[in-house]
Amino acid sequence: MRNQSVCLVLILLIATGLIDAQTHTQWPTQDGNYVIPNYHFGNGESIAELKLHYLTLGQPHRDATGHTDNAVLLLHGTGGNAHSLLNPVFSDVLFGPGQPLDITKFFIILPDDIGHGESSKPSDGLHMRFPHYDYDDMVASQYAMLVDGLHVDHLRLILGTSMGCMQSFVWGETYPQFADALAPFACLPVELAGRNRIWRYMAMQMIRDDPEWKGGEYTAEPKEGLRGANDLIVIAGSAPLQMQKNFPTRKDAEAYVDQTMDTLIAHSDANDFLYYVDASRNYNPEPELGTITAPVLWINSADDFINPPELGIAQRLVTKMPHAKFILVPISDATRGHGTHTQAAVWKDYLIQFLQETEKK
Repeated sequence: MRNQSVCLVLILLIATGLIDAQTHTQWPTQDGNYVIPNYHFGNGESIAELKLHYLTLGQPHRDATGHTDNAVLLLHGTGGNAHSLLNPVFSDVLFGPGQPLDITKFFIILPDDIGHGESSKPSDGLHMRFPHYDYDDMVASQYAMLVDGLHVDHLRLILGTSMGCMQSFVWGETYPQFADALAPFACLPVELAGRNRIWRYMAMQMIRDDPEWKGGEYTAEPKEGLRGANDLIVIAGSAPLQMQKNFPTRKDAEAYVDQTMDTLIAHSDANDFLYYVDASRNYNPEPELGTITAPVLWINSADDFINPPELGIAQRLVTKMPHAKFILVPISDATRGHGTHTQAAVWKDYLIQFLQETEKK
């Protein structure tokens, strides 16, 4: 089993020089685990025990009627974990005194999703016999963890990045009254088709086609398959402006590739990769977007390869939700392609305004 303590996308951004590889602020996190026996997935598969790991910051508060009114669920991206959004470019901008998610006022919950971090995943031993989870399973298990594990019966905000962005839309449709507000960053609420599904499928096939994968029963990681798969992760997560700025010569660009691939492969498990990339296969909130009644702050970046603005999807679909606002952040020295979702300084002011607008009087 490989160490998944660092988000693949985060590794990519650090190795690229697009964010500083500084030490994380030592936030006073509390670790927790919620275990669900005999857990059944949406496709009929089950597991004897599903463990969900999470971190929390701050303390829950209950209103006069006993309902939690300050809980914030922060959802990481594909390949990430509870620590991903503790990165300084996110946490230092949002969690401190007087900041929009000040931990002295809010109860912050950062889960490891199914298949990620310290939660149950294929590399724990089941390999390809692990249940084939999808985003609906992830959201359902998050709900169980909150309600039964943490005794949180309401959320002030769900803020999701990338995969977490997509889960935010699933949350809005599945549990429409559970959160006061949704903040999905860096995704589109449509079936993953076109180039988005193509590059994901190509990445998965590169692993499956590596003879060393052995149907998931490898004794050593299938490095050639992982290299090809992570090549696509690099391209998908890249920001052309920053790539050109940080690697202006052929020598620089090639050195970056060599360094990044070694790092990514060392922190990848092939089966875990297959599962979490494929978890989006059933995702398609578009038909039910009109049922999302919570206010929505939806932000994408114009240099996002994975969710290119020229498709016009966001501008068309934002009108289907009764209380949604879409913001396309223009390309600048501050944006980081798909990774702009973690660069909180870029969109912090929008979040502050959104929290003010959705605050219950």
